[in-house]
Amino acid sequence: MLDYDFMRTAFAAAGIVAVVSGAVGYFLVLRGQTFAGHALAHVGFTGATGAILVGVSPLWGLVLLTVLGGAGMGLLGARLAERDVAIGVVLAVSLGFGLLFLHFFTAYATQATALLFGNVLGVDMPTLWTLLGLGVVCLAALGVISRPLLFATLQPELAEARGVSLRLISVLFLCVVALAVAECAQIVGVLLVFTLMVAPAAAAQKLTTSLGRGVALAIVLAVAEAWAGVALAYWTDWPTSFWITSLGGIFYLAASLAGARSRR
Repeated sequence: MLDYDFMRTAFAAAGIVAVVSGAVGYFLVLRGQTFAGHALAHVGFTGATGAILVGVSPLWGLVLLTVLGGAGMGLLGARLAERDVAIGVVLAVSLGFGLLFLHFFTAYATQATALLFGNVLGVDMPTLWTLLGLGVVCLAALGVISRPLLFATLQPELAEARGVSLRLISVLFLCVVALAVAECAQIVGVLLVFTLMVAPAAAAQKLTTSLGRGVALAIVLAVAEAWAGVALAYWTDWPTSFWITSLGGIFYLAASLAGARSRR
């Protein structure tokens, strides 16, 4: 399997994206903002289709619009009570534009399918280096804001009283999520971003309450899910996204059962 260049590239790309998704996804689940990750994926599809229509790489359209969408969600809804409304508004507007772009997108059916469901086996070396660069930026930004982010997540009133800007933290975090979503979409597509962003992180939180161990476990599960999915796709000739999604569901179910048994 590893004798083929495209398979080595696929494993490298899946590994990079899984590490980023596991780390960012842990905080996404902890903050109760999984809907935001789902919405940003759809926002990114609008950006990718628009980019193709004007002759730009779909990855950069995906990155640009997800970051703008994340910043917009953060600005409109810093508090928990406001988040769903803000996310819903941004999602509705982006889907409206996405529908318009799809109207002109009929000549690019193959590219549209790849955007929706991912195509890790089609990742080339320039895209791999781009994913690596975005991943480094994403993890570095998450490391910088991790302490105030955790404070604002667990004790928002106290954090605000201590001078932490909840709106600024929300904007910065959702921009980081947007970059992670843009990367994740290259592997599993915009419709299945949940499988790498949420399933490993949710499973990790079922198994441990420690922040450090939880983030590490989420990353390990995400990498295992991504690499096993690529390998199974090679051996069965079934879609990679199907295997990654199925494994995500299995990991979460197993973690839920293990967590329930440990509490007895």
